[in-house]
Amino acid sequence: MTTRRWKKSVALFAAAGLLVAACGGDDDADTPDSEDTAEPTADEGGDTDEGSEPSDDDGDGDGDGDVEAGQEATGDVDTEVTEESVDEGVDRYGGSIAVGLEAEAVGLRPWEDSCSAPCYNIMVTLYDKLIEQDVNGEYRGYLAESFSSNDDFTVWTVNLRPGVTFHNGTELTAQTIADMFPIQQEGATASSQIGASNLASVEATGDLEVTYTLSSGNSAFPAFLARASLGMPFDPAAAAADIDGYSTNPIGTGPFMIETRDLDNETTVVRYDGYWGVDPEGNQLPYLDSISFRPIPDEQARLDALLSGTVDAIQSLRQGTIRDARAARDGGAEIDLLEFQGNNVGGGMFNMAVAPFDDIRVRRGLTQMNSQEKVIEALGGTGISLPGTQWFSPDSPWWSQAAADAWPTFDFEAGVATLQGYIDDPDRSDGKAAGEPIDVELSCPPDPTLIAAMQVLEQTWAGSGMVNVELTSFDQQTHINNALGAENGFIGTHGAHCWRWSDQDDPSLSLNPALAPYSAEVAEAAGLPGVVSPLNFANYWNPEAFQAAQQAITTGDFDERFALYEQINLAIAEDVPVWYSGHTATMLATSSDIAGLNGWHLPNGDLGIGFPGAEGRWVEVFVAG
Repeated sequence: MTTRRWKKSVALFAAAGLLVAACGGDDDADTPDSEDTAEPTADEGGDTDEGSEPSDDDGDGDGDGDVEAGQEATGDVDTEVTEESVDEGVDRYGGSIAVGLEAEAVGLRPWEDSCSAPCYNIMVTLYDKLIEQDVNGEYRGYLAESFSSNDDFTVWTVNLRPGVTFHNGTELTAQTIADMFPIQQEGATASSQIGASNLASVEATGDLEVTYTLSSGNSAFPAFLARASLGMPFDPAAAAADIDGYSTNPIGTGPFMIETRDLDNETTVVRYDGYWGVDPEGNQLPYLDSISFRPIPDEQARLDALLSGTVDAIQSLRQGTIRDARAARDGGAEIDLLEFQGNNVGGGMFNMAVAPFDDIRVRRGLTQMNSQEKVIEALGGTGISLPGTQWFSPDSPWWSQAAADAWPTFDFEAGVATLQGYIDDPDRSDGKAAGEPIDVELSCPPDPTLIAAMQVLEQTWAGSGMVNVELTSFDQQTHINNALGAENGFIGTHGAHCWRWSDQDDPSLSLNPALAPYSAEVAEAAGLPGVVSPLNFANYWNPEAFQAAQQAITTGDFDERFALYEQINLAIAEDVPVWYSGHTATMLATSSDIAGLNGWHLPNGDLGIGFPGAEGRWVEVFVAG
C-alpha cells in the first residue's frame, strides 16, 4: 500500500469516528527542487505508478500540457510502506548513525521555531506528537490514547497515554498541556497555528484528560496536533525558565534526548532510557544508541557523503538528487531509496505587500511568462514531476479540474501584454515613470538546480525587455526568515521568492495560515482584530477565500469541503499570489545496512504513514549488520 493513496476519509472527521482505541495510533515553509533529465527506474521494492507525461493539449506548442486528475509522471516513484522483515538473530540494539540534512534547524522549540523537513527529522527524535497519521493518512493517537469532539467540533477531548515522562523525569500530564498554552500563544509559529485552528483555551479536565475549546468549529483540529507547533509537548516550566536556552537544550518526551548541539555542524541525540514506547513485539524503543544530524546544504556533497560512507542516511527534496541517487544505486552502490511524491507543489510567491507585486498585472504577467516545463527540466524533474496548477497534486482527492483549467499557463506573448498594462500606467504602484521596466528581486537558496531553475525565469522575464531581474540567494533558513519578516511586522523582505506548499496533512494546516490576515492593520480592517498570521508569507488577503477556508473546517462532509477548497484555488488562480513549477519528489536514502525507517509503527502496532516529505521517524531504525 502506498501512502499517497489517501482516502477521502482522511478529511472526514466524525466525532465518533475519531475516538481512538486505548492503544490507538511549510507552515511549513520550504523550497523547490533540482536538475537534468534521465528516465528513472522503479525502486526495488517500490512501485512505479502507471502514469503518462502531460500532453500539450492546449495546443500552444509550449509543452505545458494539460494535466488530469490522477495523472502522474512516468518516473514518479512511491516506495511502498510495508512491514520490514528482520533476520532471526539480528540484534537491533546499539550502534550510532549519522544523517545528512539539507539544512540546519534554526531552533528546536516547537512553539517558536519554524520547522520544515530537515528540522522535523531532528524534532521527532526529541519530541513525540500527540497525534500521528497511519499508513492510510488517517489521524491516530500517539501520545494521545484517544481523542474525540462534540457534534459541532468546538470542543475536543484528548486523553493522554499514562506513564510518559520528559527527559528530565517530569511526568507528562494534562496540566502540562494546559501550562504549555500561554507559551504557545506567544510563540512565533504556535500563535499562528492557534489562530488558524480557532483554538481558544486549553484546560486540564482530568489527570490525563485535556479539553481544547475552539472559538468556532474545526473538523480538522487533530491535524494541528500532528505537527510541531501545537502537537509536540514540551516541559513548560523549563521553557519558561529559559526560553532562549530551550532551543539548544530541548526537553521532550521523544525516544532520544539532546547530547550536543553545534549549530551548523552537528546535533547529536542519544537514547532516552526512560522512553515509554515499545515495538509491536514489546521490545523497548529506541534501538539506536545515538544519531548525529549534520546539515550538508550542497545536494551533491550530501549524496557523496552517503556514497562514501561519511553518513549513513540523507534526505532530499530535489529531483536531480533523486535522479543521481537512482543512477548510483543502479550502478551498484549499496544504498536504499525511500521515495515519495505526495500532495505538494513548488514554485514561488510574490510579496503582495510591496510594489510592484501589489498589482495583479505584474503577478499575472510574470506567471504567464513562466515556462513550467523548462523550469522542471532545470530542476531535474522531467519525467518525475508534472506541472502544478494548484495547491494539490493530481492524485490528491482535493485536486480540482476547474482550478486546473483556470490557472494561467505559459503564454509569453500574453504575459508581455498583461505586464505592458502596468508598465504604461502613469500611476503604477512602484513610483517609476511610465515605460520603465519593473525591478524584481528573484531569490532562492543556493542549490545549483534551484539556481538553474531561477535562471530560466530570469532569462524569460528579462527577455520581455520589461523586467530588471536581480537574482539573489541565501541559505535556506535565511530564505525562510526573509519571507517570515519577524523584524518588520511579518511583511518580509522578499520580492519574488521560490517556495513549496502543501503536504499530506489536512489542507487546512497549510491553507488557513496562508489566507489569514497578514498584519494587524488588515485584521482590524476586516473586523478580525488579533487574527494575524505570520505564515501568510505572500501577504495575500482575499476575504472570500479566508471565509471559505474557515467554513471548510466547520464540516466533516468531504464534498462540501472539496467545493470550498476548489473555491480557494480558483481565487488563487484569479489573484495569482504565487506561481507554480511542478510537484515535488522527495527521498530518504540510506546505506543498505540501515533498517526500520520504512515500516515504523503507531503504539497500537499499525503501520505509520512512512516518510512523506522526507520526514523520517527514527525510533525503530537499527543497523542490520
